[in-house]
Amino acid sequence: MASPGTPTAFRAPDAGPETPAAGLTAAGVAERVALGRTNATSLRTSRTVGEIVRANVFTVFNAVLLTLFAVVLATGRWQNGLFVGVVVANAAIGIVQELRAKRTLDRLAVLNAPRARVVRDGVEEEIPIADVVLDDLLALAAGDQVPADGVVRTTTGLAVDESLLTGEADAVVKQPGDAVWSGAIVVSGRGRAQTTAVGENSYAARLSTEARRFATTYSELVAGTNRLMRWIAVMLAVVGPAVLWSQFQTDENADWREAVTGTVAALVGMVPEGLVLLTTLAFVVATVGLARRQVLVQELPAVEGLARVDVVCLDKTGTLTHGDVRFDRLEPLDSVDPAPARSALGLLAAADASNATAAALSAAFPPPDGAPAQTVPFSSARKWSAVRTAGAVTWVLGAPEMVLPAPVGEEQTAARARSDELAAEGRRVLLMARSAAAPGVDGDGDAVLPGDLVPVSLVLLAERIRADAAEVLRYFTEEGVTLKVISGDNPRTVGVVAAAVGVPGVTGAGDAVDARTLPEDPDALAATMEAGSVFGRVTPHQKRAMVRALQRSGHVVAMTGDGVNDALALKDADIGVAMGNGSAATRAVAQLVLLDGRFAHLPDAVAEGRRVIANIERAANLFLVKNIYSLVLAVITVAAVSAYPLEPIQLTLISTVTIGVPGFFLALGPNRRRYLPGFLHRVLRFSVPAGLITGAGAYAGYAASRYLYPDAGVAGARTTATVVVLIVALWTLVILARPLVAWKVALIATMAGIAAAVVAIPALGETIVLLQVTPEALLTAGVVGAVGAALVEVSSRVFSASPAATRTRSAPAR
Repeated sequence: MASPGTPTAFRAPDAGPETPAAGLTAAGVAERVALGRTNATSLRTSRTVGEIVRANVFTVFNAVLLTLFAVVLATGRWQNGLFVGVVVANAAIGIVQELRAKRTLDRLAVLNAPRARVVRDGVEEEIPIADVVLDDLLALAAGDQVPADGVVRTTTGLAVDESLLTGEADAVVKQPGDAVWSGAIVVSGRGRAQTTAVGENSYAARLSTEARRFATTYSELVAGTNRLMRWIAVMLAVVGPAVLWSQFQTDENADWREAVTGTVAALVGMVPEGLVLLTTLAFVVATVGLARRQVLVQELPAVEGLARVDVVCLDKTGTLTHGDVRFDRLEPLDSVDPAPARSALGLLAAADASNATAAALSAAFPPPDGAPAQTVPFSSARKWSAVRTAGAVTWVLGAPEMVLPAPVGEEQTAARARSDELAAEGRRVLLMARSAAAPGVDGDGDAVLPGDLVPVSLVLLAERIRADAAEVLRYFTEEGVTLKVISGDNPRTVGVVAAAVGVPGVTGAGDAVDARTLPEDPDALAATMEAGSVFGRVTPHQKRAMVRALQRSGHVVAMTGDGVNDALALKDADIGVAMGNGSAATRAVAQLVLLDGRFAHLPDAVAEGRRVIANIERAANLFLVKNIYSLVLAVITVAAVSAYPLEPIQLTLISTVTIGVPGFFLALGPNRRRYLPGFLHRVLRFSVPAGLITGAGAYAGYAASRYLYPDAGVAGARTTATVVVLIVALWTLVILARPLVAWKVALIATMAGIAAAVVAIPALGETIVLLQVTPEALLTAGVVGAVGAALVEVSSRVFSASPAATRTRSAPAR
């Protein structure tokens, strides 16, 4: 039958013959593997080799450039076809770098891959999720993400959260015969389920993006770059035919070869041949760099996304403190013999050994002989567990304020007061109580506390604050990132820990907010989230609501966590960060995984994201300036019906020394500038004026040479235009490279030296680049180029759009 709250679409599947309690035999597994009935899916951590090659080779702009190369070869001027080297270099660099990254990421993904527990030949074993086969008997426990569809065979308080699949908020208690679905998260209890659909046939595999493993991370850089590409493609389609017409109409071109060459030059100049490559490379290099620091990036744009974050929500346990807890001491609350309480603790720990608290207690309290008559596993939502012994005594262990929400009588009031006193000291406290009544069940099938509870003991657990937590939080505070500590623990305990690690505005236990008092209205919750910094007794669905409330207020939110109670919030956050030693469910939905569980890696990830954003902006400026001045020259050429002022080989030289090579180094170099919203707007504000000035300067130099030195002809005028563009473009490079440091100065000097050598050496300038160098051409170009460079400098200051204009907002050195 369907579980309470299960939608109609989630009817129990038709299972085959029931798998015996001992599970499948080795022969049964081999038979199913041979038939392809395994849990392998097409979901991958990286692209295949074929996809990488296709993505780097078969692009629209590569097709345009290769077509133009074929046209140039038909003219017989091989020098003008050297721009095809850019196509080859871009493809080769992109393929090599992505393959290197693929090897690294695939290796880490294997290490981080979630595993499943199955029963085979009577033995419970752990295997990769892809190795689960049809009719396997799954062993499920709290913190697991169900790897395949199945039918529950046995259960001990098994409850799953299906909200990632259905959107329903309440956990669903499962009984034998109920369906469980791949992607659901086990929130409490344990059980065994027989798989009924695996691999691509499972429910989650058939869902849309919402039910897939990842939700695509928004990337401002990718979105902005894609918009630029669309505009440029339209520009090529509109301007190309007009340029071709003008080149055949002008008297300055001697024959069809020169007309075709001029058209090719105009179109080559408008193709941003390396921008997409540099964007991809910046992401890939950042990802590989983080992988070396034990940070697995499961989506490339997540590197950029973390740099845009302005609010970080932190879980306490496992993030600010070490995930492990240990038993500290037992503090009796009455004078009764403590032996029954100690025996009950062993029973409670043995009955629910799937969480860290139970594991810590089981190490201190061995289980007694005999099984409990009834068990209520721990749940993150209700925050207590219970067992009922054969002697008709119910023992309850949980958060004091949840076990005794409204103390009645002297005993309960004193117990709550003592637990609050210990919590205010930063201790982690659980309350143990007993009752003669059995736990009840509510209308949704969830357990209800028994009545007449008598407090027996306080159980104190110890946890250690991470040594690097205070430093990491100080880094985020200095960077202007708001911190929110969201924990399921006692508010007083959370407040003390938050104060110890330096959360701004938190001085102690009294500064924490009890999440049970939070409003349900989204607007009211958003206002509360803006005002508070530390929240305790937060349920998993409240964590999710808090993330959404912050996003509703316009924040970019990162959520860190390690437990199953964090999975929903990680899924909805702009960037989810999971600890590598956390539950499989959190690792599955996070965009970043800290493989060694060290919180100190987060600043490294932020720094990489900032470097990517700032450097790609530089590269985009360089490429777009070239596209703008190429467009300006094309428009002027069409209007004046004149020869195009540059040969394709001359544009290749300009692109190489002022854009391609320096852009590559600048895109991968260090950069500490803080994230500034408005990537595309800022790029346009710088590039459009600079491109207009460069294009106007190039044509001015060309026209001046034609007017002052008519005997030099078109070749001489093109030489002047080439040198003008080199001067202005190199100065544009200087502006974009600021603040200048030694390696940047050396880079610019090298590029300028190469340009000067080509101009000065006839074998290079005249034979290959088709320059006709004369003192008059250099003098004219020097004057026009200097004026153009000065105007670009002024425009960059007036429009305040270049990285140089915002360098005062750079992050402090670490």
